[in-house]
Amino acid sequence: MMEKSRHTRQLAVSLLFGLWFPCCLSQTTAPSRASVAPTPSAAPQQLKVRLAGYPRKHNEGRIELFYKGEWGTICDDDFSIANANVLCRQLGFVSATGWTHSAKYGNGQGKIWLDNVLCNGGEKSIDLCKSRGWGNSDCTHDEDAGVVCKDERIPGFVDSNIIDAQVDEKKVEEVRLRPVVGTARRKLPITEGVVEVKHKDGWAQICDVGWTVKNTRVVCGMLGFPHERKVNKNFYKRLTKRAAEKASSPKVSAAGRQPSKAKASSMSKQSNQRKRLYLERQKNLYLLRSVACLGSEVHLAACPLEFSRPNATATCAGGMPVVVSCMPGPLFMQNSSLKKKVKVSSNVRLKGGARLGEGRVEVLKDNEWGTVCDDRWSLLSASVVCRELGFGSAKEALTGARMGQGMGPIYMNEVKCVGNEKSIWNCPFKNITAEDCQHMEDAAVRCNIPYMGLENSIRIAGGRSSYEGRVEVQVGSKWGTVCSTGWTTKEALVACRQLGLGYAMHAVTETWYWDSSNVTEMVMSGVKCTGSEMALSQCQHHKTVNCQKAAAKFSAGVICSETASDLVLNASLVEQTVYIEDRPLHMLYCAAEEDCLSKSAAKANWPYGHRRLLRFSSQIHNVGRADFKPKAGRHSWVWHACHGHYHSMDVFTHYDLLNANGSKVAEGHKASFCLEDTECQEGVSKRYECANFGDQGITVGCWDLYRHDIDCQWLDITDVKPGNYIMQVVINPNYEVAESDFTNNGMKCNCKYDGHRIWLHNCHIGDAFSEEAEKRFEKYPGQINNRISQL
Repeated sequence: MMEKSRHTRQLAVSLLFGLWFPCCLSQTTAPSRASVAPTPSAAPQQLKVRLAGYPRKHNEGRIELFYKGEWGTICDDDFSIANANVLCRQLGFVSATGWTHSAKYGNGQGKIWLDNVLCNGGEKSIDLCKSRGWGNSDCTHDEDAGVVCKDERIPGFVDSNIIDAQVDEKKVEEVRLRPVVGTARRKLPITEGVVEVKHKDGWAQICDVGWTVKNTRVVCGMLGFPHERKVNKNFYKRLTKRAAEKASSPKVSAAGRQPSKAKASSMSKQSNQRKRLYLERQKNLYLLRSVACLGSEVHLAACPLEFSRPNATATCAGGMPVVVSCMPGPLFMQNSSLKKKVKVSSNVRLKGGARLGEGRVEVLKDNEWGTVCDDRWSLLSASVVCRELGFGSAKEALTGARMGQGMGPIYMNEVKCVGNEKSIWNCPFKNITAEDCQHMEDAAVRCNIPYMGLENSIRIAGGRSSYEGRVEVQVGSKWGTVCSTGWTTKEALVACRQLGLGYAMHAVTETWYWDSSNVTEMVMSGVKCTGSEMALSQCQHHKTVNCQKAAAKFSAGVICSETASDLVLNASLVEQTVYIEDRPLHMLYCAAEEDCLSKSAAKANWPYGHRRLLRFSSQIHNVGRADFKPKAGRHSWVWHACHGHYHSMDVFTHYDLLNANGSKVAEGHKASFCLEDTECQEGVSKRYECANFGDQGITVGCWDLYRHDIDCQWLDITDVKPGNYIMQVVINPNYEVAESDFTNNGMKCNCKYDGHRIWLHNCHIGDAFSEEAEKRFEKYPGQINNRISQL
């Protein structure tokens, strides 16, 4: 009993000091009113900045400034990377990687607002740089300047170029939960604790007088949690009271006797110090006296706030620091049994994002997934999507297909959520007509997610930039390298995600050419990921290290990128162009050389006879945010004299015919003998052309067409019996080139073959249907023992 009582007292003391003495991190000096809510610097006529012109990506373009009610440009005279850095930061990007001159993105219109701009690079706005003055220029629009920004957003940055939340983040820079219970400090994510706001060099609390559940909802949303939970306020009130008593009363020895005079004197000093510290903290603890959120805000700074008066004697009379408890989404729950009970939306999803909680918004209707048009897309609507998927409120609402373009229907336009709806389907919206929207207007989101600390157990070293290097991971307390045996794009995707560096461009299996580090021991091997994990530790891996090539030069490495391509096949075109051809063998010598016929063709009586071919056209779109390029450089492309072309990829697509059991009854493949831009969307220019040994690739917004009448654009079905099958096409099947989304690389069709004719039905991208519809597709009516049933 004594041991239990002592443990209880120790726990109580730790709770008390955890609540009131947060390691001297709280603000201990009274901030002035000006430092709490600083007045923004005077900018001319609320200067706005945007990117314009074409062809361009979302992080590059002609610079345009909104001044005196009119948009205008900047002349390229004396333009520099320092100017570009200032402008990119105004646009919400961390920095600039380059700038352009001579109207690379097309000529602007209207005023040329600035000329001979000279920045030092540290200015907060372009209007603070030296120039000839507003509207004073001797340039024409042929000299319009542009910038190329690094595709990495300033954390928490919100502006009118994305969605303007009207938030003055200078009021409240950052918010955190400080756990009071000792055991909670060791678990991530932190879901309950004292709400603290960052102010100057420390942290301060908020007075809980008048605090509402709507305020809690906003705080939880900022921290990545979809819902709030009720807090045991009496528990924290008791701690508050006992903290005051502990700080003001002398300590009594364990036996209940008064201590000696010397000891009493020492204890008295400690007590007085504790009392003074307690009183100091009581006086200067609170930055905010009251908060009045509606509950739909995405940031605490967007709520009406009342700041503490610097000379007030009682900053939170009758109150205590605000304590909140948040409910995490299933992905971040530690309790597996609770995880099963909490469900997220099954008719909304995010696609194409590099990080957890970001992507193109897709909604399910009539068992088929489609996108949302960005007209009137707002942070309120984006937050509804984020919360119903188990994340917090929206950090950014993105427009203009910033997370790539979808390929299916567009279901919603002008979505107008108020912020408290349980699903985007509960919000008012308009149905789409073909004239309203195109996929280049697909809406996307970046959601707030809980801090999990996963990036602390991985790092890269030796690379030429911060986006590449050898993967060094922490296992237990030891740092080491990862075995590169079996290291593929999927594992690299997870590593780049854990590092917070976007997508994986390359999975590197030999890293001898990168500078070595002091870390040489291998601590992880046999890594096998699905590609969706948050960290390498969540992937399958050996319990004990077992690597055939354990030398440091064979350590796994990555090259990451903020953008990636995304290839999608036009499914409807396959269905429209399919037919059967009996092709004479004497016309198939080149195809046989490139292994485009089934194995039985080798036993045929060449050049007599024929092969039965299932032919169709393939139109392959790049709907991502980076050009699709072959992994191998042109110096290693293979020349095929028979067809007279270079192969930049040995296997670009797989063609298969599957029976009811999923076994292949016919198969084929297509080498990328010519990756080029056949056609492009309006406003996008072709960049790749195969003629004259030109560069191969597919530009963002363009597509490569393999017509039905070219060699190897077929399945050899000579040996296939009549019946019902599934035809399957997979692009980039070996993950040779990195993409933002591999789930949409496959296409399936129901196939009916009667021995003379062939029909394709329900052709769709692999992830276009609901799970229920996909199951029905697999059970194609009439498919019995691989023969056509008599219906």
